[in-house]
Amino acid sequence: MQLILLGLVSYGLVAGQPKAIINGSIALLITALPAILKRNYALPLDPWLGLWITTAVFLHILGARGLYVHIVWWDHLTHAMSASLIAGGGYTAARAIDLHSDEIHIPRRFAFAYIFIVVLAFGIIWELLEFGLDFTAETTGLTMPLAQHGLNDTIRDLMFNSVGALVVTIFGQAHLTDTAETIRERFARDRT
Repeated sequence: MQLILLGLVSYGLVAGQPKAIINGSIALLITALPAILKRNYALPLDPWLGLWITTAVFLHILGARGLYVHIVWWDHLTHAMSASLIAGGGYTAARAIDLHSDEIHIPRRFAFAYIFIVVLAFGIIWELLEFGLDFTAETTGLTMPLAQHGLNDTIRDLMFNSVGALVVTIFGQAHLTDTAETIRERFARDRT
């Protein structure tokens, strides 16, 4: 997937398409994040986590290259994937803080609600960003990279964000606990 993203950036350079260059470059940086975190901070990021992040970014880039328009459910898939990444980050951060601090205890039921609230908040911020870009596009006549397609689209986006959060709340505790524990250990080492 990274090779295809690199090919997209190269194509953008050759064809003079700044959107392809910018989108592909940002996507490549995001896909390198697991390796950077593992190398620089010794976080136990297994290959599945790297695949999860890379797949989410890759699916968005494919969508931006035309699949959002040609495949009706593509937007739903990418919203669920992105929401699952935000939920995973939220769960890992909350669990690391819970493990690190004696003063803070996050019950499992609250962690479930916390993940949902974080994902829904990010989803709302994203939809507001799309609305703002649409307003800017109408006002200035510029073409924007994101678009809001009405209230029904916004509601569906938020629904699929919830699906992504639900997947992480069900499976996150089993697959993200080691990462949260390592982050807690880093807090403890840096504190002493």
